[in-house]
Amino acid sequence: MLPLKYLQAYPATLQDKVRLLIAQQRLGEHLAKRYPDRHSVQSDKALYAYTMELKQQHLKNAPGIDKVLYDSKLDVVQRALGLHTAISRVQGSKLKAKKEIRVAALFKAAAPEFLQMIVVHELAHLKEVDHNKAFYQLCTYMLPDYHQVEFDLRVYLTWRELPRASEEDHG
Repeated sequence: MLPLKYLQAYPATLQDKVRLLIAQQRLGEHLAKRYPDRHSVQSDKALYAYTMELKQQHLKNAPGIDKVLYDSKLDVVQRALGLHTAISRVQGSKLKAKKEIRVAALFKAAAPEFLQMIVVHELAHLKEVDHNKAFYQLCTYMLPDYHQVEFDLRVYLTWRELPRASEEDHG
């Protein structure tokens, strides 16, 4: 049975549906129908503006963000689709914490829903550190179909890693 590393936490029935689409060589087609568009947020500056707009819309009272950028070094294999960090630096006699959000660079060419899900996830970490009930409630507050988009994003990552004919688009 084909292991689905991005979908291990999901029920076997869902994994079997994905395996069937893979066996039928229809997974890419399925994703293209559900997510036909690609977002236009291509630069770090645009990503920062996009993130700040979502933050302003949903989390006005959350801590500020100092930097948002695409990161080509984020390793999706380690399950890092995005990353939030608080870096402490000494400035004079004060300790300053800089909050950063980094999004894996492979998502520059993804569907807008996938980018939004990743940014929402990282923004939720501004208020909730752990992946607990409150964290996921915050995610669904900002993106009502968060769980479906997260699942589909994991399906997309699975599809990206499939061996395929050279003429097929990698999305």
